[in-house]
Amino acid sequence: MRILSFILLALFSLPVSTSHARPAAEKVPAKIKNVRLKIIETSDVHGNYFPYDFMDRKPGIGSLARIETYVKGARKQMGADKVLLLDNGDILQGQPTAYYYNYIDTTATHACAAVLNYMRYDAAAVGNHDVETGHAVYDRWVRECKFPMLSANTIEVKTGKPYWKPYTIIRKGGVRIAVLGMLTPGIPTWLPENLWRGLRFDDLVLTAQKYMPEMRRQADLVVGLFHSGVGREDATGTLNENASLQVAREVPGFDIILCGHDHRQACRTIANKEGGIVQILNPAANAGFVAVADVSFDTQGHKTITGSIVDVRDLAPDADFVKEFSPQIEAVKAFTSAVIGYNKIAIDTRPSFFGPSAFVDFIHQLQMRISGASLSFAAPLTFDAEIPAGEIHMSDMFNLYRYENQLYTMRLSGKEIKGFLEYSYANWANTMQQPTDHLLIFNPKTIEAKETWQRLAHPNFNFDSAAGLIYTVDVRRPKGEKVHIISLANGEPFDLEKKDYLVAVNSYRGNGGGGLLTQGAGIPKEELPKRIVKSTDKDLRFYLMQEIKRQGTITPKALNQWKFVPEDWATKAAHADSLILFK
Repeated sequence: MRILSFILLALFSLPVSTSHARPAAEKVPAKIKNVRLKIIETSDVHGNYFPYDFMDRKPGIGSLARIETYVKGARKQMGADKVLLLDNGDILQGQPTAYYYNYIDTTATHACAAVLNYMRYDAAAVGNHDVETGHAVYDRWVRECKFPMLSANTIEVKTGKPYWKPYTIIRKGGVRIAVLGMLTPGIPTWLPENLWRGLRFDDLVLTAQKYMPEMRRQADLVVGLFHSGVGREDATGTLNENASLQVAREVPGFDIILCGHDHRQACRTIANKEGGIVQILNPAANAGFVAVADVSFDTQGHKTITGSIVDVRDLAPDADFVKEFSPQIEAVKAFTSAVIGYNKIAIDTRPSFFGPSAFVDFIHQLQMRISGASLSFAAPLTFDAEIPAGEIHMSDMFNLYRYENQLYTMRLSGKEIKGFLEYSYANWANTMQQPTDHLLIFNPKTIEAKETWQRLAHPNFNFDSAAGLIYTVDVRRPKGEKVHIISLANGEPFDLEKKDYLVAVNSYRGNGGGGLLTQGAGIPKEELPKRIVKSTDKDLRFYLMQEIKRQGTITPKALNQWKFVPEDWATKAAHADSLILFK
């Protein structure tokens, strides 16, 4: 087992822990003395319940099965009454296991609920990808979980009250621990309203301010369980997606804030505006690590909190856990092993970063065929994945299309299409001054990150290209002036000023996700629903599966309708950047 800690989001610094003692003014009641507690957080598990990678059909890394080994050891060492186990959301989407129990086997107890109950979780927060599954799925899952589900800022519109419990008070070792759950408020920007109908998502700072007085009256320790990224320390304003540091600073009273959502490890402290110290933790994603807060109360009743990130990837899966859930494991293996077609040519996502690719263009072609639109926008949703030549299994569909997005057909003007593409490439392609410059935009602070996707300055799932257009992207030009549209793919002129076009996009993009339609195309958020001509009933992965079954054998090829120019600059830079991105 390796214990890693990270300061100021420097993800790959030397291993350290952070600790702080609460000032005497915040001494807890005298009866709480010589008590040690351990708080363990999982977050963004994304369906990694079992020690098997169902997407690639091989043994997996991480998983709740390995975390169970760690939790069992902690409970044995400290006593079960001294360990608090919390999950921070985004657990119902990702690995095919989640999909199978979300949509295929809907009569059995959801595997996620069964696993969390088995592991004796004390409470959990809800994540945006949990909401993405739709009311039928997450409402059933919450009913099956035998612990409080928390989300103070998710409000039922008709009652004005939280849809789930806002906070809970848990006793461990005689200590009263308040746990406040909250969810990133960006959901209306990303998800179709039918998935969260009847709900609204309030600001995190304002919600925390509302509940803090009553929690402090009832608790000796206050913990925030926020499905929201760490964010910037100087963040201001409302409805911030990643607002954990902002809440820590602006709402005095928290001892610990457990973060999630952004998939970035964090172990640091921050002073709130009254000078109190708050421990910040984030274990990142996919159940390879847990965040741990060790809390001690000395003989005077003062608190000391030490944070750490624990790597569980080398731990053996708990044997009892694996035996308990072997029927579920075998059921999902059978589902993902099913052959649905044949692929003549291996395709992968890597070329998608540097130009047209068979991987993304296969999605483009499907979107246009289903929608009847003449244009399509799509991005490489998976950072580094391959569909090999040969048999295509159901598991490959989760590499080809990672999310449960629906397909929208939207009406956009020529000018809006141009603005959309300019915004995409402004966050994707560097402005090169010479052939030796980078083609891609890297984050200089994380250029050496072990998780190579973190080396990019912006997420690859927002790198949208177009199909149905012939255009170039000049990497020498500044932001907003890179894209030159030559014509439609059929040779007809592209009308920038007077004509509207039907464009196929996924529902994340169509609801404003990534800002390409709002900030790029300049369409007000409230106008986006009016631009939607139609929507599919099912997710795009379903239609991909149906298309492959229909064709039987596929031969994916790049459409080659756009390119970076000058080509000699782009080719040289692409080779160099590929070594950085995928080494």
